[in-house]
Amino acid sequence: MKKRVLLTGATGFVGRQVLRALCASGVTVDVVVRDGSDTRSMEEYGVGRILSTVDMFAEDVAWWQSACTDVDIVVHAAWYAEPGRYLQSSVNLDCLEGTLRLARGASRAGVKRFVGIGTCFEYDLTPGHLSVNTPLRPTTPYAAAKASTFWMLSQWLPTQGLEFLWCRLFYLYGEGEDPRRLVAMVRKKLAAGEPVELTSGAQLRDFMDVRSAGHRIAGAALSALQGPLNVCSGTGVSVRAMAEEIADEFGRRDLLRFGARPDNLVDPPCVVGVLRTDDQ
Repeated sequence: MKKRVLLTGATGFVGRQVLRALCASGVTVDVVVRDGSDTRSMEEYGVGRILSTVDMFAEDVAWWQSACTDVDIVVHAAWYAEPGRYLQSSVNLDCLEGTLRLARGASRAGVKRFVGIGTCFEYDLTPGHLSVNTPLRPTTPYAAAKASTFWMLSQWLPTQGLEFLWCRLFYLYGEGEDPRRLVAMVRKKLAAGEPVELTSGAQLRDFMDVRSAGHRIAGAALSALQGPLNVCSGTGVSVRAMAEEIADEFGRRDLLRFGARPDNLVDPPCVVGVLRTDDQ
């Protein structure tokens, strides 16, 4: 019998890539989406049930228990992530509370494995190169809500007989990226022949295409891996080098204006993930 996976956030930047990878792996995927979502592409992938809700983070434990009926694995990719707002938003509290209700519902339904999506910003960023053993020190409501979710579920789910995997994302780019994010912004301006004002670009970041991240999350979800997992390349690339690589696609390095914007003094100089030895 094929495994059944319940996926939240399947219409999102990361979630749609996880959905593609899960469906390609041959498992049955049920999805939870917001009312009015365009699900035509999901139907083309051959998803199982499509469950709609006005606000999944407002649903109670009983609703989630019903949604998780006959489900083997929950992959929870939904969260509030509007650029420019999500880091400080109080909506993170709603996401935290709703996620805990989802976990309780999953436990009551007999789900065997729960996979959540975290962020590199949960870590103390001071070391620069961040492993799963790096201490957590979130500095925004978003990162604190993610870290709190991790701590609670990592302690509680095993007592209920559920395996728990927590995938921490680094700097993703690619298909469906919000135009306000770095890579999408650079591409948009270069395509229009407009100059791109940037900082010095000296910051080292761990960039990864969201499609690769989706495959990594789906593969890990269907594996036996447990605990925290960095979804990253393990390689640091400077913002300058990334921008120049994009500019070379257009033949327009001349449009890059490094130093036109001041460096953010609180922006960490290096944020690079370290892969687990069992995830090489």
